[in-house]
Amino acid sequence: MTAPALTTFRRTPLRRLAGVDRLAVAGAVLLGVVVLAALLAPWIAPYPEDGGSATHPLEALLPPSGAHWFGTDQVGRDVLSRVLFGARTSLLIAVAVLAVSGVAGVVLGVVAGYAGGWARDVIMRVTDVFLAFPALLLSLALAVVLQPSVTTVIVAIAVTWWPWYARLTASVATSVATRGFVDSARCLGVPAPLIVLRHVLPNSLTPVLVQLSLDGGGVILTAAALSYLGLGAHEPTSEWGLMVQQGQSLFTTDWWVVTFPGLAILVTAFSFNVLGEGLRARLSR
Repeated sequence: MTAPALTTFRRTPLRRLAGVDRLAVAGAVLLGVVVLAALLAPWIAPYPEDGGSATHPLEALLPPSGAHWFGTDQVGRDVLSRVLFGARTSLLIAVAVLAVSGVAGVVLGVVAGYAGGWARDVIMRVTDVFLAFPALLLSLALAVVLQPSVTTVIVAIAVTWWPWYARLTASVATSVATRGFVDSARCLGVPAPLIVLRHVLPNSLTPVLVQLSLDGGGVILTAAALSYLGLGAHEPTSEWGLMVQQGQSLFTTDWWVVTFPGLAILVTAFSFNVLGEGLRARLSR
């Protein structure tokens, strides 16, 4: 192989890898900054007490300045501190929803895909019932019935999101269950639960992991919508959707109250989407 050909051979895969991974890296960096800020909120927030129920009436609605980078809200709380503590609430909701709905959907999907027959029919018909309703509308209905809280948001969203993972996992598990190495394991007398755990489940997780990373932004937006409508987090909890709801009437005069939590929602949802797209492009090669 000549030197120019060798150089081209080496550079082309690297360029292709860099072009694909740049999306995932950008999303991961953005998301990492948000996660780090949430974890360190009690230490890096300029006014940690403002993340809770503290009030400072004499400092209400101060514009952004050196003392308050993001300004203050209606009761004098530092908006930057509340945005940082709101990241903890929003990310907690996202992680809890994705964990609960992901585990439930994967378990049911693997059972449906590997067992087939009546088990698949029953599980798929149940998912059809849930998927017949718009996810946000069903979440709203559940949140109205339950007491408004962060737990309510988690339950309302998780109950409506697991069917997507069940269907995705079932389709992949059905394909894996018909492959030769699974048939060989059956012929050797390997118990069905062991086949599922060692072969079917690991080979069914890749598309689910990609979908989870893509859905993180959707969960953040849905949770913010529920809190905005008064069906989620409430005072004194710091939550981005609640902060937007509280500051909407002030947008034309005291723009900072609603702008910065809104930007936090935008950046976090964007980072999840970019990370998911990068992972999908990387894993589909």
